[in-house]
Amino acid sequence: MKLSLLVAYFFLFALPAVFAQKPLQNGVWQSLFNEKDLAGWQTYLDHPYAKEGQPKLPALGLNNDPNHVFSVVKVDGKPAIRISGETFGGINTLADFENYHLRLEFKWGQLKWPPKLDQPRDSGLLYHSVGAHGTSMLWMESFEYQIQEGDCGDYWGVMNVLTDISAVKNEKGKYVYQPGAAPVIFQDKTPNGRTVLKAPDNEKPSGEWNTVDLYCFGDTCLHVINGKVNMLLTKTRHIVDGQEQPLTKGKLQIQSEGAEVFYRNIQIEGITKLPVWLIK
Repeated sequence: MKLSLLVAYFFLFALPAVFAQKPLQNGVWQSLFNEKDLAGWQTYLDHPYAKEGQPKLPALGLNNDPNHVFSVVKVDGKPAIRISGETFGGINTLADFENYHLRLEFKWGQLKWPPKLDQPRDSGLLYHSVGAHGTSMLWMESFEYQIQEGDCGDYWGVMNVLTDISAVKNEKGKYVYQPGAAPVIFQDKTPNGRTVLKAPDNEKPSGEWNTVDLYCFGDTCLHVINGKVNMLLTKTRHIVDGQEQPLTKGKLQIQSEGAEVFYRNIQIEGITKLPVWLIK
């Protein structure tokens, strides 16, 4: 009986501590990927894709990945997290983060899956993620740094989030980020919508490694792709019980969304301010 209690104590208390994320230190990089396994992360997968006319299967849920959508592999001689894209879902940190600079590298693989065989390869980095998985939009409520062929840096709002972005409409009537323009409030199911196109496009050709930097301090966030800012969010917030409240911290999620993609060198450091040289 005593042994059983000790084992239970270990799994309930000691084991989570082993994988607990260390508090961020300002200017000190720490890795979120140990290059061996997915410790410090959890997975969530929706239902497997069903062909037209077939019944929809139940969601696979948390940490249930029979087809190894998420795995650790070697690419170009270095360990990386492979996301096959076969089933929609995501992998997220167990820890919440606030006031940080995140840096990672990604590149596209070859595989694509229904229902996105004829669409650009797609993934996404979701930040300030809060709440439950399996919502009407599948992922946790969050702000999205879009990672999609030709669209890296676009902004998407997931669930009940709001933000102000300096943007203007293009000839197609879509909002595009434009520094110095009047701030516009973006929210799902409103006339302005929940999407803003990045500017400029600085993604490398498919198959090459890209460097993503995300700076979040207070209620302001910067999207940077290969060294160039292409999106600035201010007044990040969400709706709670019908009221707007600041949303400035949360988990990080990386999406599985119909395409094979590799992520590596995932690092984070604490910051005390935004880099002025990037936003001047």
